[in-house]
Amino acid sequence: MRVIAGYLGGRNFYSPKAFRTHPMSERVRGGLFNSLGDIKGLSVLDVFAGSGALAIEAISRGAESATTIESNKTAHNIIKDNIKTLGIEHKVKATKAFFNSWSTRNEKQKFDIVIADPPYSDLPYKEVEKLNRHIKDDSTIVLSWPGNMKPLKLKDLEIVKNKSYGDAQLVFYQKVR
Repeated sequence: MRVIAGYLGGRNFYSPKAFRTHPMSERVRGGLFNSLGDIKGLSVLDVFAGSGALAIEAISRGAESATTIESNKTAHNIIKDNIKTLGIEHKVKATKAFFNSWSTRNEKQKFDIVIADPPYSDLPYKEVEKLNRHIKDDSTIVLSWPGNMKPLKLKDLEIVKNKSYGDAQLVFYQKVR
């Protein structure tokens, strides 16, 4: 895989070769970050991180910091290797945990952008429902969701944008005012 844009643009990184991870394609990743616009100085939470591609892309495009949450040991080790290889250890915190337990332990931790790309083979509905506790007011949650399924309705959040990419869709949420 490679970083699409920003100061790390064109640099390669590794992705886990496992059935539970499905790397987001460059096309979808590009669409995601183009839709988000300028993210300079923002904090990003990358949930179900896989390779850490979304956190890496965010840092490359100017995000101040990123945190990855990944439960799979192999994937978590790949994230740590990618962060080190790209020289962004001071910007990205890699956490090995199930999101549900991390969320409970870090309930008050808030981010400007929360991006979740859960495994489509075993969609973790209960975990996804906890995403909203980690966004600041006027912030965004982006959920990568199977293209053939209806977007989830999440408590206290409204869908502000939905972009379809065939077998995947990106659903953008913000807090209801």
